[in-house]
Amino acid sequence: MTITKTEKQSLIDLANEARRRAYVPYSNYPVGAALRTKTGRIFTGVNVENAAYPQTMCAERVAIFKAVSEGETDFEIIAVVTNNGGSPCGGCRQVMAEFGLDVVVLFGNGEGKMVHETTVRELLPEAFTPEHLVPDN
Repeated sequence: MTITKTEKQSLIDLANEARRRAYVPYSNYPVGAALRTKTGRIFTGVNVENAAYPQTMCAERVAIFKAVSEGETDFEIIAVVTNNGGSPCGGCRQVMAEFGLDVVVLFGNGEGKMVHETTVRELLPEAFTPEHLVPDN
């Protein structure tokens, strides 16, 4: 399925809007994500920081976990927006890989401009996927 420029911009806009709800009292680096499933449903997420830093949750994973909790596991595209168009962390890349290496990933900046487009496969070469857990026969 082809994703139009307008659809991509709409996801960037949704992620940028979600970013306003991020809980970032420590880093002051709000991140928003908007994930579209293959059924067309959209789930947003924001980063949620914690005084115990390792307990912080990234926006991408929040959106993915919301989708999974609603029964959606077939993803098409995710937009991630930060102030400066930053890239998803390694943990988020691994979680995205769990649900498909061909998922399109958009990076956007705080002005709502798309700055990069890629796929999970390109973000995480030689990803460890569920297929690696299948025992050899």
